[in-house]
Amino acid sequence: MHKERYIGIMSGTSLDGVDVVLCEIDSKTCTLLSSLEYPMPQELKSDILKLIANKNSLAEVGQIDHRLGLLFTQAVGALLIREHIDVSSIKAIGLHGQTLWHAPNGEYPFSMQLGDPNILAAKTGIPIVADFRRKDVALGGQGAPFAPAFHEFIFGNINTSISVINIGGMANITVLGDTLIGYDTGCGNVLLDMWIQKHQNVAYDKDGAWARSGKVDYALLDVMMADAYFALDYPKSTGREKFNEGWLDDILCRTSTNSVNVQGISVAEPVEAQDVQRTLLELTALSISNEVLKFNTDVALLCGGGAKNNFLVERIKALMPNVEVAIAQNADEIEAMTFAWLAYKRIHEEIVNLKDVTGASENAVLGCVYM
Repeated sequence: MHKERYIGIMSGTSLDGVDVVLCEIDSKTCTLLSSLEYPMPQELKSDILKLIANKNSLAEVGQIDHRLGLLFTQAVGALLIREHIDVSSIKAIGLHGQTLWHAPNGEYPFSMQLGDPNILAAKTGIPIVADFRRKDVALGGQGAPFAPAFHEFIFGNINTSISVINIGGMANITVLGDTLIGYDTGCGNVLLDMWIQKHQNVAYDKDGAWARSGKVDYALLDVMMADAYFALDYPKSTGREKFNEGWLDDILCRTSTNSVNVQGISVAEPVEAQDVQRTLLELTALSISNEVLKFNTDVALLCGGGAKNNFLVERIKALMPNVEVAIAQNADEIEAMTFAWLAYKRIHEEIVNLKDVTGASENAVLGCVYM
């Protein structure tokens, strides 16, 4: 089959921007041709976080859905213009959308993504494939993570035992073998980004420099790692509805390693902000390495935004010295490439191998097409 061009769009739980990729895809390969990171407006990011914190009206949900649709359209337009791409050469666009809430385990399970694909279809004239997760949830699956299916497609021919770790807002692991295994290990960058934004007023901790200036509070780390999510067996998935500022604040209120004597009374002192950042980085590194070591793989490939955090990578390597840890090719674009590939699968009406990952009752054709 000849190669076709697809665009993939990903906006993850980190809310740090919109990743857009252009790929050439056929039944055996997915080649990255170009990519672009389009900024997320701060006002829109703040409004999305308010929405996640249940501080908005139903009308605002609809407005943010529209605003995200416009943002995704602008991001695609920027790539098309920069690369001088004829829209008629694009078979389809795979749009993940912005996850608002992910709750696959309740009485009425669902996964909700915003960003109206009709706007993108109307303004670009390109077919849009979106709404990937809800079919998997309808089949009893977690609706996440989806990256393992693509990891199997691009890394499955490597002749060694391999795990792939995607470190975005959340972190997930893929273990390649006779049975495809994949699940969310826990928080990736989300708490690190939240904490440094709150205390340093910057979007992220570049190279983990601020975390490196602190020290691990092991009493705090122990309480974090005691969270029930880390002990759950897979399939499992998580998001901001679990690992968020409220989760961290609750733990900080219950934990302190320092105390001072005030008029004969022992009063707990708060943990220093940089020590919290250092402990959060250790939480991400430890929760990832614990899962990798369960499968005894020879190689661990890192991808996602967290793979650019040198100190985080350093700590992951230190926690599993007998595993070869490497940064995957196109590490920062793989998640957006996943949705270009999923669009290819939907256009060709091909099922996606995810039931062993998500726990769905069967593999299925995923996504809806907006002409």
